[in-house]
Amino acid sequence: MSSFAFTDSVRVGQIGVGRWGRNLLRNLAAVPTADVVAVCDPSDPALAEAARLAPGARATRNADAVLGDDAVEAVVIATETPLHFEHAEAALQAGKHVFVEKPLAQTVEQAERLVALAAERDRRLMVGHLLRYHPAFQRVEEIAARGDLGDLRYLYSVRVNLGVVRQQENAFDSLAPHDLAVARALLGEATAVTAQGRDFLQDGVEDVVFATVEYGDALAHLHCSWLDPHKVRRTTLVGSRQMAVVDDQEPAEKLRIYDKGVDAVAGSADVAGALAVRAGEIAVPFLPPAEPLRVEVEEFLAAIREHRAPLTDGVDGLEVVRVLEAARTSLREGRRVEIAR
Repeated sequence: MSSFAFTDSVRVGQIGVGRWGRNLLRNLAAVPTADVVAVCDPSDPALAEAARLAPGARATRNADAVLGDDAVEAVVIATETPLHFEHAEAALQAGKHVFVEKPLAQTVEQAERLVALAAERDRRLMVGHLLRYHPAFQRVEEIAARGDLGDLRYLYSVRVNLGVVRQQENAFDSLAPHDLAVARALLGEATAVTAQGRDFLQDGVEDVVFATVEYGDALAHLHCSWLDPHKVRRTTLVGSRQMAVVDDQEPAEKLRIYDKGVDAVAGSADVAGALAVRAGEIAVPFLPPAEPLRVEVEEFLAAIREHRAPLTDGVDGLEVVRVLEAARTSLREGRRVEIAR
């Protein structure tokens, strides 16, 4: 295993400079604490774009050239999902810190292997659960932690649009990790999942999935699709005191807090009279103008430099993969699937 001396910047290599990978590379190249030294992609246009974004980085089509480079301290993996495990495992075995785009891996067994390997090699392993770095969702987590929302009862999200259609993962695997990471942060560990979906465009690849995930007494309902006329990115969280809605398609007011609920009325003799609907004010909190991807990249670099676990570490990625795997079983077998640990 390679060992690295502490430097002012982290020397980073990136594997994958596709549609999302170029956004990661743009942010890495702009952060002072990152020194992008190598980029890898099999596509000539992607490498040309990488040269524009990170002109000082060595370009290659061979991932092993990045993984085996002693000058590389950390590897960012932004490939197609089926390659996440292969590249992350090789990077950790080479003694690199690793950032993997979501999901961490395709199976629980693979994800557990990566978490164990990172601990064994004392390397930072981080997953790109981007919404955990979104100012609106960070504010919701703060409000919930203070108890302003009361007891968290349920969450539901709609993440739909027309395209991008995947071939090697269904709509739930592709879109749900964002919301599952948020649900875990707010509701705790998932205990069971029931999922239904249909494969209209490609046999065996669900284009639309409706899933109910249980978190003890709380619930999360997720609607994911790439076959929909609308682009919707909305999450609603219902608490006993207040309710929060994050709508990422809103240009300005992305977060609204509703002082609404149903309260018990003391001394009422009948059930109907014992409950009173409360409709209070709507608050629109100020959110800092931060790009979530930039915050995410900075967290990865800070975790390396400070020798600590990142906010969305390997365990966070593993727990999301547990739900994804259970949802695939539920889709295949048409039943509720408990999530064992």
